[in-house]
Amino acid sequence: MSDIKRIDISSRMSQVVIHENKLFTAGIVASDPNTDVAAQTGQILDTIDRYLAASGSDKSKILTANIWLSSIKHYEEMNEVWDTWVDESNPPVRACVESRLASPKYKIEIQISAVI
Repeated sequence: MSDIKRIDISSRMSQVVIHENKLFTAGIVASDPNTDVAAQTGQILDTIDRYLAASGSDKSKILTANIWLSSIKHYEEMNEVWDTWVDESNPPVRACVESRLASPKYKIEIQISAVI
């Protein structure tokens, strides 16, 4: 049986789980939600970069991305940030939907899986 590594564990959940050569994140929200969707997206992508780097991976190895927007009207603004960040030679499969998030302050949440 393979070892499972968990990062940033709380009593409810782990922010990252690594099993064999795969990394899975929880849904990640902005550390400062009192900003617009572009700033929140940037904060989340910075967090994803940190988790990937700490695990020996990078954004070129992302397999999937799930994105939840509090309003689909934020789609283009989010994509402006996403498109400058994503590895355009190795883009992941992606889903993006409108959804009510845990707090009205959050405008976006992103979850990814990647290979390490």
